[in-house]
Amino acid sequence: MHCTSVSLIGMPGAGKSTVGVLLAKQLGLNFVDTDLLIQVDQGEPLQDSVDRLGFDAFVAMEEAVLMDMPLERYLVATGGSVVYSDAIMARLKAAGPVVYLEVSLPVLEARIETHPDRGIAFAPGQTLADIYRKRLPLYERFADFSISCEAQSAEATATLVADWVRAR
Repeated sequence: MHCTSVSLIGMPGAGKSTVGVLLAKQLGLNFVDTDLLIQVDQGEPLQDSVDRLGFDAFVAMEEAVLMDMPLERYLVATGGSVVYSDAIMARLKAAGPVVYLEVSLPVLEARIETHPDRGIAFAPGQTLADIYRKRLPLYERFADFSISCEAQSAEATATLVADWVRAR
């Protein structure tokens, strides 16, 4: 395998951070969770930033942080809203493959219910179903590879993605 990075995209609750740590180990890459980068940059939990800034300003701030981060030899677990920025997605795709972790809406709702403090970039009045419908075509458009994350463990998902990356 010779790529400088692998980026994971998908909805909040899809498993990007969990699968990302495992995948980074399998591929020998550094791991970065962009939601954590934003939390450090802003000095507050992600949801506080979303609430304080509002949706549009949060997405613009997310773009600024991600445009400056290093990508060389990184496994990047992105925030779910990253696909709203063509600039970020072009940068991630130039650095290596983008993998979409697919999860159905009912499974996402169940996962998010168990983590109600999870930061999610909602516009006023939006529901998780609204975001899912809006983002799904973007995830599919930007993905070099898509994998369902419902039928197997995070470890198995990471292994399947690692096998795909190595076979490229």
